[in-house]
Amino acid sequence: MPIVAQSTETTDWVSRFADEVIEESERRAPGKPVVVASGLSPSGPIHLGNLREVMTPHLVADEIRRRGHQVRHLISWDDYDRYRKVPAGIAGVDESWAEHIGKPLTSVPAPKGSAFPNWAEHFKAAMVEALAELGVEFDGISQTAQYTSGVYREQILHAMKHRGDIDAVLAQYRTKPKGGAKKSQKPVDEAELEAAEGSGAASEDDGSSGSAGYFPYKPYCGNCEKDLTTVTSYIDDTTELSYTCNECGFAETVRLNEFNRGKLVWKVDWPMRWAYEGVVFEPSGVDHSSPGSSFQVGGQIVGIFGGKQPIGPMYAFVGISGMAKMSSSRGGVPTPADALKIMEPQLLRWLYARRRPNQSFKIAFDQEIQRLYDEWDKLDTKVADGSALPADIAAHSRAVRTAGDELPRTARPLPYRTLASVADITAGHQDQALRILSELDPENPLGSLDEARPRYDKAEAWINTQVPADQRTIVRDEPDVELLKSLDEASQQSLRLLLDGLESHWSLDGLTHLVYGVPKVQAGFSPDATPKELPAEIKTAQRSFFALLYHLLVGRDTGPRLPTLLLAVGHERVRRLLGE
Repeated sequence: MPIVAQSTETTDWVSRFADEVIEESERRAPGKPVVVASGLSPSGPIHLGNLREVMTPHLVADEIRRRGHQVRHLISWDDYDRYRKVPAGIAGVDESWAEHIGKPLTSVPAPKGSAFPNWAEHFKAAMVEALAELGVEFDGISQTAQYTSGVYREQILHAMKHRGDIDAVLAQYRTKPKGGAKKSQKPVDEAELEAAEGSGAASEDDGSSGSAGYFPYKPYCGNCEKDLTTVTSYIDDTTELSYTCNECGFAETVRLNEFNRGKLVWKVDWPMRWAYEGVVFEPSGVDHSSPGSSFQVGGQIVGIFGGKQPIGPMYAFVGISGMAKMSSSRGGVPTPADALKIMEPQLLRWLYARRRPNQSFKIAFDQEIQRLYDEWDKLDTKVADGSALPADIAAHSRAVRTAGDELPRTARPLPYRTLASVADITAGHQDQALRILSELDPENPLGSLDEARPRYDKAEAWINTQVPADQRTIVRDEPDVELLKSLDEASQQSLRLLLDGLESHWSLDGLTHLVYGVPKVQAGFSPDATPKELPAEIKTAQRSFFALLYHLLVGRDTGPRLPTLLLAVGHERVRRLLGE
């Protein structure tokens, strides 16, 4: 049974779009399912920026389902698009793949060693798996299947019949600015240009114009399979189309009313599909939304096919902490599958749900992921105790469940930074990890690592794949005798105070209280004194004390949080390394 939207959810961007989409759908097609859409090109790894193309309509569709309406979320796999370039950094791919440029993506071989039959299926599979983990329900449509089975035949013939009207629309945007026109003062962002290129927008083909006129249709060559073809003639009455291939010289004449080896050019193909599918909501990236780009032009061409332009918010770029804006034309750009190795699907859904589509944000693969998890856990607590704001409650609800079900979650969601520290220190020894984690809260010990999964596995994967080797924690095997001998009386006293309190403070909270309390006691204050009751010098003393402990335990100035580190090292080893 659909979940009825709560009144607290009426303030977020998803609900506002849902209101608009439901109203528009009823106006266009009363009583029929609401149709929202996404389009993805499996031309290479489908990255986290492309995920916004899916998550934006997914969240809106899911809200519509919660209200009891029928809705279809279509994902068009643009696998009949041309193979444009060989992406960098793809395992099992070398420059020999350049010979396939111009062929449909489904006619290009998959990378070496792939279990999939072609290039498009190889890159589509990882995205399908990630979407399942994220709880995204969709109807997938292969454009190869649509075109090669003749589904769009009437639409293709209609476009060719009205090619003059289409050409007139496109001609408005073909005029380049005159040389004297004022140039934009905005600096060129190379990463943004790359992202536009990766999406296909930078090289959008609007059809071929030659001595025979304008044609919005491109055949794939019957000999070399490439789209480097030129239509030389077309007869409306018979649908006879002649073309030549500029690559291999092949030429043929076909009847378009029975020919299925070609497609409408992108700026015509997209609005044709809006009309054919009855799409009411589909977002588009910045690159598709600029004047003269496909979404803007499509709004005029869709009427030729008897349809209307969807409600289409422009969505902003998604970045990665420490990296430039993402482009699938670059190697090594993180994908949803990469993100889901190091974070739970709830967190990833939340990152997309809490920001309006036109707000850019970053996904953390560096240390920032620990802060994000802290923020998420704090929100989780506020939602549970009823103190969260309405918009935050809505974003949280959209992150943890869909209209159909709640996403699987970690039974004991221990702090991510603690789990990461434990995974770092124990280096794969699960029995040691369980020992440490069970000592975090002695009154409610962890009975099995499974209780901390999948969050523990995500934190461990982050440590193993994203943290540089020189930042990993290696506990000393033997005491640093020279350092211990050189300590002054005050430093020796601080170690004695710590060692004396270990036994009675052996838990995460207890050790936190102890390590922060030692410098306070040394300065003559109560270990329970709050920062407001203490002079600024205490913070300096705490930092010096912490640095001393890190040097004695791991040989560095910094490391994992000290309470976690002490638990990980264990009673006896801590005492030995601190000189007892």
